[in-house]
Amino acid sequence: MKRQFIREILDVITKDSISFAGGLPDAELFPVEAFRRAADTAIADPSSLQYSRSQGYGPLRDKIARRYSDIGFETHAEEILITTGSQQAINLIAMGLLKNGVTVELPAYLGALSAFRLAGVAVDGIALEEDGIGMEHFARSIAYSKAAYLIPDFQNPTGISYSAEKRRAIAELMQQEGALLIEDAAYSELFFDRRMPAISADMPHDSFHLGSFSKILAPGLRVGWIRASEANIRRIMAVKEALDLHTSTLDQRIIDAYWQNNGLEGHIETIRRSYEAKKCVMAETLRTLLPEFEFNEPRGGMFIYGKIPGIDTKALVGRCMERDVAFVPGSEFYPETGALDEIRFNFTHTDFARMQRGVTIIADCLREGSC
Repeated sequence: MKRQFIREILDVITKDSISFAGGLPDAELFPVEAFRRAADTAIADPSSLQYSRSQGYGPLRDKIARRYSDIGFETHAEEILITTGSQQAINLIAMGLLKNGVTVELPAYLGALSAFRLAGVAVDGIALEEDGIGMEHFARSIAYSKAAYLIPDFQNPTGISYSAEKRRAIAELMQQEGALLIEDAAYSELFFDRRMPAISADMPHDSFHLGSFSKILAPGLRVGWIRASEANIRRIMAVKEALDLHTSTLDQRIIDAYWQNNGLEGHIETIRRSYEAKKCVMAETLRTLLPEFEFNEPRGGMFIYGKIPGIDTKALVGRCMERDVAFVPGSEFYPETGALDEIRFNFTHTDFARMQRGVTIIADCLREGSC
């Protein structure tokens, strides 16, 4: 099985590289001192180093469930399964439940495509429109696949957010078809103006809502979760137990202690403000230094996506990497041959000065005609 292009890039970039490639949070925002105190609290209890329940640490599941309920999506702790990152959540569902294939957006999240390929799940890709997936083609696809994997909030890679009307239409259609929704909400907390309702809230018994601490706390802890009905949690529990028995007890306890001592909302709001400022600077830098790049600004998330018409961006990134600048060509986000002129830029990881220097190098490579 071929490795992900992004993971290969991360293997070769150095501390001196300018990377717009991976979906990396801003490490400057990691609450290191608070985590140190939380780790001291967690490890003071020897049970933090012991085997634990496959479904996850009870107090942490309680907190996640209460947060759902607080935003209007009624949830109980038994409807939460802790996973080793939200990437594992996709794997569990793909391995355990997707018998007829799955309908996905195009372009699609690379990690999901890899998970479906590993599980032997057939993928049917439907092009995104400005307000979400194209409904006419989606309706035909879902009638057969009976399952969809969607990222309605600040989609990876495009940054597109689904409209409220399209969210309602998807829930209604999927319930009519008796279909299963896998709603990846990894970026849902990173909104710059307002939170949008989860599609899963309109179909709570036929959906898996995936969350992650990677984007709102720290990805190195590798802790995510699934919100689903108790019946659907039971359907994938055996797969979880076969893969890793349970997610790291210590990591779960550290997150729980951090949350107990500090809350989450203040830190998440800091991230939102920082990322919105970075998005604005990145967008202006692209408009000024790389006017050939056509894009729409996202209203949240971590990515700016667009195209340079007529340019093979995979060839372009090869030349840019010789100068220690990396991004992801859009062709990587398609299960088959995709658009060759598209690019995804991550704007959250790089500071303002390196952002400008990196885009300048990309523009130089482009105009030198060597790509």
